[in-house]
Amino acid sequence: MKLYEYEAKKVFNKMGIPIPKKYGIIHSLKELDELKLEYPIMLKSMVLVGGRGKAGGIKKVKNMDETKKIANDLFKLKIKGMPVECILLEEVIDEIGACYIGITMDPITFNNVVIVSSSGGVDIEQVAKEKPHAILKREITDNIDKLSKSTADDLASFLVTNLNNKKNLKNILSDIISKVYATYQRFDARLCEINPLIITNDGVVAVDAKLVLDDNALFRQVDLLEMLGITEKRHDVAERTKNELRAQNAGFPYIDLLSETYVKDPKKLYVGLIPGGAGYGIFSIDEVATIGKRYFNDQVVPVNFMDSGGGPTQNRVAEMFHLLMDYHIVDLIITSRFGGISSCDIFIRGMLQAVKERYETGKRMIPIYGRMVGTDLPSAHTFLEKAKIENPDALKNVTIYVGNQKIMADVIREGIKKAYELKGV
Repeated sequence: MKLYEYEAKKVFNKMGIPIPKKYGIIHSLKELDELKLEYPIMLKSMVLVGGRGKAGGIKKVKNMDETKKIANDLFKLKIKGMPVECILLEEVIDEIGACYIGITMDPITFNNVVIVSSSGGVDIEQVAKEKPHAILKREITDNIDKLSKSTADDLASFLVTNLNNKKNLKNILSDIISKVYATYQRFDARLCEINPLIITNDGVVAVDAKLVLDDNALFRQVDLLEMLGITEKRHDVAERTKNELRAQNAGFPYIDLLSETYVKDPKKLYVGLIPGGAGYGIFSIDEVATIGKRYFNDQVVPVNFMDSGGGPTQNRVAEMFHLLMDYHIVDLIITSRFGGISSCDIFIRGMLQAVKERYETGKRMIPIYGRMVGTDLPSAHTFLEKAKIENPDALKNVTIYVGNQKIMADVIREGIKKAYELKGV
């Protein structure tokens, strides 16, 4: 779970890492009148994606008139599709140098890695490509909470040397590196990063802060979340979309693969996916894209990841179908049920509940194609056949193959072909 910059800075402050003076967080222009500002100040858009500066989301202002004008522009801004809903106002820091400090985990060895660079304020990936000599890494082979002084001093010496020994900051930088590592460990982080750490005439200041928490350890961070006022789980990448929030409230995992600002191409077919499990959900995305590329001139777009979870209720299944049918971009729903823990009978009842409710209330309906095998299959089949007889109009574009008479790839291909015919493209 990713924290906003101002939240990460609150954590840094708690851990003794110097941060700029904060004047406030605003969600509207009216709130500016309540703040006591000492110019010049920085206006920083708060979104959970990188590249804010390049996108024009960070500005320096000199007076209140300029503050109101720039803040108004920032509230209208979208950065990588994410709207700016709040702005951090803080003091301007005069720099004489800048560096990078980050802690993360090596995905191969699972050891923590401390990374420092004398090139601060630049994407560390870019530095790695263009100036690899400006980066030093130290892999920590023991799962320690406190970084050894010798390791911290070694990393600090590297920074001081490459910063042309500005003000002989070795001891200060060593202390900051140790505190960043302690923050990473104490709060079960996946990433803890300062970019840049600004060097001033008086010392150092973390003018940016990134902290990504491990979702699996959030149960240990109740006090932290309470301190930050966080009550809902977030992505580790960005804010949740409306669909993702809806799914979260309904109790099932869901991720949009397209941004909320995505413009639909009328020549393409957009496929929503309701698989039986997380693994099959990932496979379904790949299979739809592959079949679209191979047979439909690369004009088929999977739009979501979804997982019903083990043993979903009938109402939860119904909501999964409602969500995708309410999603304007979806042209076709592909579903597959391998009933092991979950019941095919409950799944088919939930699906038909959604279809009949939408038909009776005149809501948007789209074709459903799929296959189901597994637990409670006979009763599911009986219920489905009976529903087709009783509700032929409502179910005319619902095709569910029962059993292993067709492989899923053929079901997907047939469903896409039928949806294109209905769409008239």
